[in-house]
Amino acid sequence: MSFTLEPLRRMIKQAGAPRVSDDAARTLAAALEIQTAELVVEAHKIAMHANRRTVIGEDVKLARKVMDAQRGRIG
Repeated sequence: MSFTLEPLRRMIKQAGAPRVSDDAARTLAAALEIQTAELVVEAHKIAMHANRRTVIGEDVKLARKVMDAQRGRIG
């Protein structure tokens, strides 16, 4: 899994940064890859619990809620 850097640079700029280093974009990509991998594993567990082999959008949404709750976040 990999994220291309240019869209990440744009996201950082849209957040207000006038300039973005390659290192910042690569660091964001690495963090996103870790979080995405965790989210995918959780979504897969939810699909399996529902006796499905296909992960659906609702599984991903629920996985995010579960992960947020585990981290003590609300929303």
